[in-house]
Amino acid sequence: MAAALLNSPLSISTQNPKKTLGIPRQDFPLLNPRFSLFDRRKLLSSPFSFSSLILSKRNGVLNRLQSVSGGHVSAIPVESKNYEFSDGDADVELRLDISKLDIMSPSDIFVDMDETSLLVRVKASGTLITLMETNCLFERIKPSETIWYIDEDQLVVNLKKCDRDLKWPDVMESWESLTKGILQLLKGTSIYIVGDSTEINENVGSELATGIGYIPFSTSDLLERYAQQSIESWVVSDGVDSVAEAEGSILQSLSSHARSVVATLGGEHGAARTHDKWRYLHAGFTVWLSISEAADEASAKEEARRHVQDGRLAYSNADIVMKLGGWEPDQSRVVAQACLSALKQLTLSDRQLTGKKSLYVRLGCRGDWPDIKPPGWDPSSGVHPPES
Repeated sequence: MAAALLNSPLSISTQNPKKTLGIPRQDFPLLNPRFSLFDRRKLLSSPFSFSSLILSKRNGVLNRLQSVSGGHVSAIPVESKNYEFSDGDADVELRLDISKLDIMSPSDIFVDMDETSLLVRVKASGTLITLMETNCLFERIKPSETIWYIDEDQLVVNLKKCDRDLKWPDVMESWESLTKGILQLLKGTSIYIVGDSTEINENVGSELATGIGYIPFSTSDLLERYAQQSIESWVVSDGVDSVAEAEGSILQSLSSHARSVVATLGGEHGAARTHDKWRYLHAGFTVWLSISEAADEASAKEEARRHVQDGRLAYSNADIVMKLGGWEPDQSRVVAQACLSALKQLTLSDRQLTGKKSLYVRLGCRGDWPDIKPPGWDPSSGVHPPES
């Protein structure tokens, strides 16, 4: 069934003291941290129509903040664009060529929009022609402040941005615009892909890393190179706990890396399967890719809410929960695009989130996410000093 959804060496020690695995440290600068508390966000993507919701978990209660139809995900390639686009400080401008159309008057031009969609049509020679139609603008606009006018042979549409600090790579949200636009929001923060399937994690992680220019890591590949044997034979010889402990050591090392996409092990031998292994996963944005058995979109959303509220599954610690209706390898980009869209909304909902992630890393990933304690706090003491 197709996914219908909806990047000096460190040593990693495992139970064998004679072996270490060296991972070169990338010389990337960390962000300037801004210390404050964080209410963890959850974005749940439905498997059947790409619809998603952003939820805020406060005091154990999930509150719906925003919903966006993932069915709006655009697959229009860059080369098919028939418009000119430019981004200003407070607005974006769209220019459409009307030189070959027999438009008699401005009353033959129809521009309709809401916060996330745009429809531009003209009446020429008695026929209504669609020049632009998208229900997935790159980000929200202010419909009441939209203006349009004719400039010689072009129809110019000026859209006022809701978030003037966000630079738009294009008018529509697509794979191309997301891979360019997400970098200003991630600010070097790494991405961790977790879930029960190592194959899905690796395929989607590789697609993400390639798209945004991050460094791809596969903990499965690193572990097998270290152990000189497959994960399956390692599990047979030493047990699942041995593999999980080794992957936890790798995650500790990778937590200091910026601009990386880390695909983790799935199954019972994966470190992300247990709550006590999440200390270093919180160093970046975590995306849980979960195959849903729900029969429809509403059921899939309810399933995701239940998993997050219940909290028994360690994967529920993830920043983003992505529900898939199934999986085929050729759907990697589709899922990766939905992940980028979710990450965009998550980071826009809390502009200081990347700074908090950076602070967490700078303080040594002490396991106090999301309620980061002041420097000098000892997690083993049981004493929590007051927040500054």
